[in-house]
Amino acid sequence: MKPITCIEDLRVLAQRRVPRMFYDYADSGSWTESTYRANASEFGAIKFRQRVAVDMSNRTLASTMIGQDVAMPVALAPTGLTGMQHADGEILAARAAEKFGVPFTLSTMSICSIEDVAAHTTKPFWFQLYVMKDRDFIARLIERARAAKCSALVLTLDLQVLGQRHKDIRNGLSAPPRLTLPNIVNMATKPRWCVGMLGTKRRYFGNIVGHAPKVADMSSLSSWTANQFDLTLSWKDVEWIKQRWGGKLIIKGILDAEDARLAVDSGADALIVSNHGGRQLDGAQSSISALPGIVAAVGKEIEVHMDGGIRSGQDVIKALALGAQGVYIGRPFLYGLGAMGEAGVTRCLEIIRTELDLTMAFCGLRDVRDVDRKILLPGSYPAE
Repeated sequence: MKPITCIEDLRVLAQRRVPRMFYDYADSGSWTESTYRANASEFGAIKFRQRVAVDMSNRTLASTMIGQDVAMPVALAPTGLTGMQHADGEILAARAAEKFGVPFTLSTMSICSIEDVAAHTTKPFWFQLYVMKDRDFIARLIERARAAKCSALVLTLDLQVLGQRHKDIRNGLSAPPRLTLPNIVNMATKPRWCVGMLGTKRRYFGNIVGHAPKVADMSSLSSWTANQFDLTLSWKDVEWIKQRWGGKLIIKGILDAEDARLAVDSGADALIVSNHGGRQLDGAQSSISALPGIVAAVGKEIEVHMDGGIRSGQDVIKALALGAQGVYIGRPFLYGLGAMGEAGVTRCLEIIRTELDLTMAFCGLRDVRDVDRKILLPGSYPAE
């Protein structure tokens, strides 16, 4: 196998090793996928100011996110069905993140449960929460996250309705997945994946099956989830969840300055500028283009993070330069996981770290906490 030198190498390998329905689930957007593509492509217009003859020794990427020390200001984003990219995927990704010194965020729609991940890690991780109609279930989910010693709750607000993703429909991706003849044939070409899945008992949504009322197995999951996303979600629900949780709270799914101000008023510790990876409103603004306006709207009143389109350490530093205190990577670590399991997630993080470190040096800085707009070429980045 040729050397893995960039995130694209991991993507190509993951595409070969992961069944099409699960690879496409991770690597796609809604409708025409215009926002999905813009998330990544609009980083390209932002240009650096290269500096020379400056001291580049003793560089550090150490920083903090919501007061937590991190080896670099990058967290693993919450991604559904992670355990279908590779057997026990959430556990493997969480272990890689812990060893590397960055946060891991477990999705409500994970395959491995909160308890599974807690049993296989030694440090607190973050938990992402969807608001569902069954508030008793949500209350129990929050209590389970607290019992697992999760150190932050990431509350996602941009999934009241589900964006239409054409590839998922074509592939028959559902809960449980439809084992059509094309899907079975495709899985048969992925022996490494099949062996892994045969060797694990974790093949369903571990946070839901056996915990939600009348959801005892995968066959009863589909009807339950279809009726659970809450169209009436409001900021009053955010207040209820904040009081229930009592710990660090991060609001995910902010693209508008008015919503950013409401996130500040909610008392959350951080917000994430995010369009759900281009998987919800196609035609929405890219995350990187929305970031400067959100930062301007909230100032220092709340910590601003972002996700969407990060494919390199250079993308990370561009987001930091435009005011983000931290970023989240979803697809890059999923590519690594699908390609090589835990080692692939580690390789993803190594690639991001090296690219971030070298770019910072070329821009004349030694401490990632000093990164700001001065490293960017004026006029090449989005206006506030």
